[in-house]
Amino acid sequence: MILTLTLNPSLDRTIEIASLERGAVIRAAAARIDPGGKGVNVSRALLANGVASCAVVPYGGDEGRRLVNLLYGEGLDMVTVPVGGSTRSNVTLAEPDGTTTKINEPGTALSGMELDLIAEALLGAAHSADWAVVSGSLPPGVPAQVYATLGRRFADAGILVAVDTSGPALGCALGAGPALVKPNREELAEATGLAITRLGDVVEAAEKLRAAGARAVLASLGSDGALLLQEEGCWYGRATVTEPRSSVGAGDAMLAGFLAAGAQGPAALAEGLAWGAAAVSLPGSRMPHPADLRRDLVEISPPDPELALHP
Repeated sequence: MILTLTLNPSLDRTIEIASLERGAVIRAAAARIDPGGKGVNVSRALLANGVASCAVVPYGGDEGRRLVNLLYGEGLDMVTVPVGGSTRSNVTLAEPDGTTTKINEPGTALSGMELDLIAEALLGAAHSADWAVVSGSLPPGVPAQVYATLGRRFADAGILVAVDTSGPALGCALGAGPALVKPNREELAEATGLAITRLGDVVEAAEKLRAAGARAVLASLGSDGALLLQEEGCWYGRATVTEPRSSVGAGDAMLAGFLAAGAQGPAALAEGLAWGAAAVSLPGSRMPHPADLRRDLVEISPPDPELALHP
């Protein structure tokens, strides 16, 4: 079973538009509201593909109640923790070529007592977990070491920890020796101080994260695919997406597919890419089902250090 924590979940409103023009009146072609937040999306993707998962979700206010109702409607196994503030609401503008513009609210602050309640709920749900995914941005005022603290407690219980976050929270989490980190290209650059323009830069940055404590690095590179660096080796892969709809949640779907496939080597990387590419082909932050997956469009190869990445 895969346990997920999202400290800063959201309601995600996706609006499809022909093109984004600053200052113009833009008419929407379509709109939808989905549950959001990295860990929430990982659990939703696992649920859609029949993989056991449990999501720990703090919620508050009208938006929080709507989020929980949407998740219950999908049949998600979860532990909910009421908090005093209001769950945030995010907006994504999606253009026909797959370009997305996101406006994310900061979220609500969590008190020390609320963090303790969330930690208790998380550890209480972890008794049958193989993996714990701690992911997403931190709400205002939450200490950067929170994922590191939780990661150590999971590791002590024999549970593998995957971390998908950024900034100081990622830096602190590395010190706890997570089994996996999943940065994107921008997060890799921020964490290592390297300019990421070629695939060789991605390998170098991933090696730095491993040296800092991560046992494995799954780097998502958007339209350039993904790179996996583990003790056993390094692999690069990409998947063809013929009709991109929205990139929201695609990295979360990739992480879910990677974990569902055993989180080891090129086969797991290929599965993660298939799930991520399928998510890009769907509207909003819909998570792919088995019928959406196109494993035949995934290519895995040794990384070419000179391969230039898209700007």
